[in-house]
Amino acid sequence: MPPDSDFSRRLLACADRLVAHLDHFERARVLVVGDLTLDEFVNCYVERISREAPVPIIRHEHTRQVPGGGANAIYNLAKLGARVTAAGLVGTDAQGAALRSLFENAHIDTAGLVAEGDRPTVTKSRISAHSRQSVTQQIVRIDRKSDDPPQAEILERLAAFVRSRAADADAVVCSDYGDGTFTAETIAAALTGTPCIVDAQNGLDRYRGATWFTPNLPEAERAVGYRVETAADLLRAGQDLLALTAAELILITRGDEGMSLFGRDGTVDHIPAFNRAEVYDVTGAGDTVVAGLTLCLAAGGSPWEAAVLGNLAASLVVRQVGTATTSVAEMRDALDRLLRLHQAQIS
Repeated sequence: MPPDSDFSRRLLACADRLVAHLDHFERARVLVVGDLTLDEFVNCYVERISREAPVPIIRHEHTRQVPGGGANAIYNLAKLGARVTAAGLVGTDAQGAALRSLFENAHIDTAGLVAEGDRPTVTKSRISAHSRQSVTQQIVRIDRKSDDPPQAEILERLAAFVRSRAADADAVVCSDYGDGTFTAETIAAALTGTPCIVDAQNGLDRYRGATWFTPNLPEAERAVGYRVETAADLLRAGQDLLALTAAELILITRGDEGMSLFGRDGTVDHIPAFNRAEVYDVTGAGDTVVAGLTLCLAAGGSPWEAAVLGNLAASLVVRQVGTATTSVAEMRDALDRLLRLHQAQIS
């Protein structure tokens, strides 16, 4: 499908501003409150079939650990140059230490990581294997987590930290994966920051009054209670989400259909997907959208410009397998290619 000419003209008209916003990403101070996860990717080689059971015996080759869940939003912001403070819960285990180390190596402020000895750090271990004549495939995923709620005293400490830092941040991000971090007190503390951007899988109404919500299409459908299958459904959903959340802006991410931005002032903008041909893995792409748009807002960008740069950032990470990040240099190159494409389309 060729790019929309109106979108192309609007994109080209603000080209200099978009470049300037990228240059200012490193100035932003962002507080991220999140359900923190450690993602492990364990790669192995299949040696033979076991005599004990019809299962492969696999030999470990290497393990890669990266921030996942809300921790991925934090990591994306840091990799884009922002000064990031992380707030969330970890265990007093090796996985918690690994996540803390990953943050510190990326120059992320870890003062807001609250450790609780009775709960493990949420960890998702993906076991993959290959043989000499086959590609690597995931065999199983092992999750470590507790279904028990965090201790009240731990949550009080977290909320107090968030409240103490929110007012001084250029933006506050809430990355809610449903793992127990976001109590009413923690949410109230986060909402004292402006702008407050919410990426939550469920319970959007709990964040009523936040500045910006970024649900994907299934999350939007759960929130409004009906399927979004037509253009009319989409418009209705955008308005219903604005009413539900009392937000200024709702951005519904729609995969290869792009994004739709709804403003409280009645504006509606549809932004096309920038990369359809090279999508390998959408894991964590929503976190990258949030990172890009948050830093654009902090740099003084308009909501439309922020959505464009969030979309651009996500178009880069979906080309990589597993949880991934991008950089300002990569975004500059991608923006240059995008501008040349749209210039050619209207020339």
